[in-house]
Amino acid sequence: MQPWRVARRALLAFRRFGLALFLFTFAFATPSSAAPEHEAPAKVLSAGGTTARVDADAPADSEPATPGDAPRLAGRRVSMPPPPPGFNVFDGGWIRFYYHPSVRERIQPLIEESTVIRNELSERLGFPALSGVRVDVARTPGEMATFAPSEAPFPEYASGVAYSDLGLVLLTLAPVHPNDNHDLVQVFRHELAHVALHEAVRGAHVPRWFNEGFAVLASGETSFDRLQALWTATVAGTLLPLSRIERQFPRQESRVSVAYAQAVDVVRFLVRDREQHRFHALIERLRTGNEFPAALLGSYGIDLQELEREWREDVAKRYTFWPVLFSGSVIWTGILGLFVLGWRKRRARMRATLARWAREEAREDQMRQRFARAQGERVHIVLARSPQDNALPPAPTPSETEVPRVHHDGQWYTLH
Repeated sequence: MQPWRVARRALLAFRRFGLALFLFTFAFATPSSAAPEHEAPAKVLSAGGTTARVDADAPADSEPATPGDAPRLAGRRVSMPPPPPGFNVFDGGWIRFYYHPSVRERIQPLIEESTVIRNELSERLGFPALSGVRVDVARTPGEMATFAPSEAPFPEYASGVAYSDLGLVLLTLAPVHPNDNHDLVQVFRHELAHVALHEAVRGAHVPRWFNEGFAVLASGETSFDRLQALWTATVAGTLLPLSRIERQFPRQESRVSVAYAQAVDVVRFLVRDREQHRFHALIERLRTGNEFPAALLGSYGIDLQELEREWREDVAKRYTFWPVLFSGSVIWTGILGLFVLGWRKRRARMRATLARWAREEAREDQMRQRFARAQGERVHIVLARSPQDNALPPAPTPSETEVPRVHHDGQWYTLH
């Protein structure tokens, strides 16, 4: 067999083996993050720039560890803590960064983005935002805990905290948990949004879902898990009443995800297209001392119950059908189906290619066989010639070339 044929068939075999190995790995691989069976799985609660882990064996009557990256200090006397000792300071006028000298490069993106974030928040709120903010950037979560006011410690799961009453933001460069997706700029945006909202409404009380929903929306955070939680709750009819979210967040991980997904989506509903002026009016009424229900009624012409009803109708239109299509099992089943379909088409093309190559090789074999037979059957005929035939006739003289002449049997003849 020709070497090039061997190489071509070896390449096809390698490609088939690689495809089979990929499908086997895709079908039978297990997620690396799966917890061992003997361990009690930790529940992860996500909200804005924070992540909480709750012990699955915690008693039902214990205080729920709900996200609280914006502690409420109303009614408590809390003093601004002193700057961290030995830290450098960057004074941007309206904002001051305190950071360790060894992390200067990590702080530079925050400094560069701070003015952009401030302008975006001012546009969203309809008022100049963030007149004075102090940002203490810790190297680790443990170090960040030492920066908090002693009168108001924050939850240990937080990767960013906003003390809006003090205009103080705490950040950590290292994630709370090694595998967390820690986007420092995004967390920075989230916490600044809390401070900006508090400043815009002059410290007026706003519902918890409104505060967190605005911070997540303003920070540009996106989460497929949050959308899926909202879709699933809409289909199952398990959306939480806003009044319940305001009182406290649920204990169960899945319910906390639904609570935050609802909070973000309700605020999105309030600031949707052509409603921005109403949102600005809502902030203005809160700023001038109106309670949230009265400010909502005066700006949108609806109360909290009507807002929730209209939002539920809107979310039902958007998410009733799509959650089924985008649920985890359906997605992976669809992906596997596409891989199988692609593999079958690829296999059919490979079969067609092999058949075409086989036909081409058969034709080449037939041509070689015919050529070999022709070589074996060829007869060489040699004609004997006389010496006279071998002698060339004398060439015509230049004068003779004017009259047409032909040569026949060793003689020249003139054509008349």
